[in-house]
Amino acid sequence: MPCRLGSAADTLSSSAGKGDVARRLENADIYSNRLDIFRHGRYADSYAHFGIHEEMLKDSVRTGSYRAAILDNGHLFKGKTVLDVGCGTGILSMFAAKAGAAHVVGIDMSNIIDQAQRIIEINGFKDTITLVKGKLEEAELPITQFDIIISEWMGYFLLYESMLDTVLLARDKYLKPGGCMFPDNARMYLAAIEDQDYKEEKINFWDNVYGFDYSCIKDIALREPLVDTVELKAVVTDPYMLKHINLLTAKKEDLAFTAPFTLTATRNDCILYHLYLPSPI
Repeated sequence: MPCRLGSAADTLSSSAGKGDVARRLENADIYSNRLDIFRHGRYADSYAHFGIHEEMLKDSVRTGSYRAAILDNGHLFKGKTVLDVGCGTGILSMFAAKAGAAHVVGIDMSNIIDQAQRIIEINGFKDTITLVKGKLEEAELPITQFDIIISEWMGYFLLYESMLDTVLLARDKYLKPGGCMFPDNARMYLAAIEDQDYKEEKINFWDNVYGFDYSCIKDIALREPLVDTVELKAVVTDPYMLKHINLLTAKKEDLAFTAPFTLTATRNDCILYHLYLPSPI
């Protein structure tokens, strides 16, 4: 089973109860580009580009998990009002409508919402789904309270993109008492790996670059966050849960935290990287 690895702030998600790990990115170049976009305050603009949405939609474990969670719980959605926070191309909104929701409101501040409107109309959901362009903090929604809030908010290492702040705000402002959130829980895990072949490819590569010595970069490369896949056999410790977040009760200040951890080795080996396994439940 493939897993993602990283030395610092990367993330991945896994299907609830299945242990499957979602493929968040095609390669480290996309990861680096999105970090640059976020650092320079262009986070919303980045989601106007089709490549990022293609990447997310092709993440079959993640998107398929949302589809199963919504469609397999049609009794929760039938006749209900649903708010989709950060709706993107509208895929979760359409899942909710297909599950029988009375009305779905999707909100997104990116220009991708213009294409989402066309997608919704093409697929026959014009009367069931209403899209709102803008920041949730500032927008006026056509419905004041919702039965369910759905959102694909997970970022690198679960929390990096800070989308969860907006989801918690939506919960406090728009969710009816006793309402549901999808997902409603998330857990962040840590493990360690050893993969000598990967180390040769990513680290020792710098010893000889077309005949030149680039070894001074190795120390930087070892500290650089990576997003990639590794084989399960490379994991050399039991996973350790660093953080559990209950989205129905969590507060913004809960998202900045420190956590001690202990890793229990499962065999005698070396440790190359820490492996982060945030998982929505």
